[in-house]
Order: sequence, then structure tokens, then C-alpha cells
Amino acid sequence: MWTSTGRVGAALLLMLILTPTVPTGAPAGPEPVATGGRTDARAAGPFRWPLAGRALVVRRFDPPPQPWLAGHRGVDLAGDPGAEVRAAGPGTVLFAGPVAGRPVVTVGHRDGLRTTYEPVRSRLAAGAPVDAGTPIGELLGGHPGCPAVACLHWGLRRGADYLDPLALLGVGRARLLPLDPTPPGP
Repeated sequence: MWTSTGRVGAALLLMLILTPTVPTGAPAGPEPVATGGRTDARAAGPFRWPLAGRALVVRRFDPPPQPWLAGHRGVDLAGDPGAEVRAAGPGTVLFAGPVAGRPVVTVGHRDGLRTTYEPVRSRLAAGAPVDAGTPIGELLGGHPGCPAVACLHWGLRRGADYLDPLALLGVGRARLLPLDPTPPGP
């Protein structure tokens, strides 16, 4: 017979296994992501890597504790200037143009998700439908804070909340979530 403690432990273990989000800090240097060798448009599931070849995460998702504070609201993937950038998942281009002087592409997906890609020069216009792996532009060099010649800053949002885009691929670090967010009563 399961005790209350045993059920809670089993539920926490199950949540650890099933929760792929990565809201923890950034590594000091480049970090290859373990992907089982599938880092291109042939990856399993509805979402794909936005760059072809082996993914090298050079800066991880590091959200600020408050929305107005500094943080890193996406991941930086090392790439080559001129590399083809692809839509990570099926959706519609919501925006393609400059933001604060940098070229950005935003794609809207199901369930209110939006992925962003910068610095990416694109010929697509808002309203263009894309599939996972559809070319959306070309990677430019000069991303601030990038230790490589060029980095793709890849972001993910749902509404006003920034999320870790690696969770779309199931390669993020796991985190524990409470079974019941309300504290136990006396």
C-alpha cells in the first residue's frame, strides 16, 4: 500500500521526467546540447532546430526575476554569417523587420506561442505561412554578447511570459514543479 509520502515522491519523480523546461542560469562558455544527433530539420516532433547542423548553445536562457530587470530571454546558438535560418515550427510570420536597429523575425504558432529570431535578414512579410524547417532568412553577424562570429538569438514567448525555446525540442534541463501550489493547511 502506498503511503502519502510515497505518492508525493512518485508524483514528483513523474513531473521531473515529463517537464522539459530550462529556467536556470547560463553556462560560462559554449555548451553542445545533447540531442541524440538530431539537430536539423529532421528532428522528431513538431518543432525543429532553427539552424542546420550541430547545435552549439553559447548562452542559455536566463530570465530575470522581475520583467523589468536584465536577463537573457532566449538562447544564443553559434552559427556562420549567411547561414539559413529556419522556422522552428509551423505557423505564420507575425513580424519581419527592424527592432531597435536589429533585424528580427517573429513567427506565431498554435497555443499562443511565438518564436523570435535575431539578427535575421528576411524577405518574408507578415502573414506568410511557414512549416517547421521553412527558410525564414539569413543569419547576420554582430549579435551583442556573442562569443562566436555569428549567433542566432532564438526566443520563445507565450503572451507576456518568456520561455526557454529548448523546451520545444525536449533538450532543456528538467525542473521540479509542486503538485499543489497552495500550502498545506494546519
